[in-house]
Amino acid sequence: MDTPLTALVGVRYPIVQTGMGWVAGPRLVSATANAGALGILASATMTVEQLRTAVREVKSRTDAPFGINLRADAGDARDRVRIIVEEGVRVASFALAPSKELIAELKDAGVVVVPSIGARRHAEKVAAWGADAVLVQGGEGGGHTGEVATTVLLPQVVDAVDIPVIAAGGFYDGRGLVAALAYGAAGIAMGTRFLLTSDSTVPDAVKSRYLAASVKDVTVTTRVDGLPHRMLRTDLVAALERSGRAASLARAVRHAAAFRRISGLGWRAMARDGLAMRHGKDLTWSQVLLAANTPMMLKSAMVDGRPEAGVMASGQIAGLIEDLPSCAELVERVMVEAGEVMGRLKSR
Repeated sequence: MDTPLTALVGVRYPIVQTGMGWVAGPRLVSATANAGALGILASATMTVEQLRTAVREVKSRTDAPFGINLRADAGDARDRVRIIVEEGVRVASFALAPSKELIAELKDAGVVVVPSIGARRHAEKVAAWGADAVLVQGGEGGGHTGEVATTVLLPQVVDAVDIPVIAAGGFYDGRGLVAALAYGAAGIAMGTRFLLTSDSTVPDAVKSRYLAASVKDVTVTTRVDGLPHRMLRTDLVAALERSGRAASLARAVRHAAAFRRISGLGWRAMARDGLAMRHGKDLTWSQVLLAANTPMMLKSAMVDGRPEAGVMASGQIAGLIEDLPSCAELVERVMVEAGEVMGRLKSR
């Protein structure tokens, strides 16, 4: 299936596996790439050295294009961009909008720049700055999310920009791909659906919790890091929502110290990243501190296999997923179903 997305990044199918922290590692990304879709390596939970090692591992597993997701406001963002350029990575994906200068630098090096956005005005801004495409996530998507549904946000963005738009939030099958194309998107991005594959390194006990969830078991809370965060509803999430301000801040301090040890960042660097997070956002210092909860509480589940001690970011579509195909099986299933749906529509 040829779309502006496949032409832009050089993949066979207009499907993107999103850069989920602690989840989108070399094995999942390379399996996605070998299946003909675009795999995105999550870098925010890696040190710079770990990122280069991970990139080289992906390259040893596949010759297909892939991308890296990074935070444009991170203190070491330039070091990560250097890896993208030096290692010949095809796509740079950003959770927050990169600067006009950074977009130009990447494009001059032949890298495709794809920021993730959650509002029409953000899409217009990065398109004017030269972004090659945008990934637009509606409120159904997992992790940090907005309030506007994909079916409302997507057509707004498609109408506002003249670059390829990738639709995210609520997609898991071929019907969704056809629907996104009908809205004018150039492809779809899926996170939870790729998390729930046999190629994902997420522990089986955690995958079982996702598979057992209903649509109503997915909730949005601000008590993990002060920002709206979509995840599975668990006893821990309920306890976090009952906890007071002092307990939340004390927990955040502990998690900040733990993330400092894992990331290798000093307190000064973490403070600098906190200032960058506040820039352009109405965040209190308490919210910045609470943000330290996210990587460590995700790690407890996604790496350590302790769903009772961590949080499990999730799109609403977790309640509709019932199996764990390989990435190759998943991509083939989506494309076959999309072809069948389009055939039925044509026959009508």
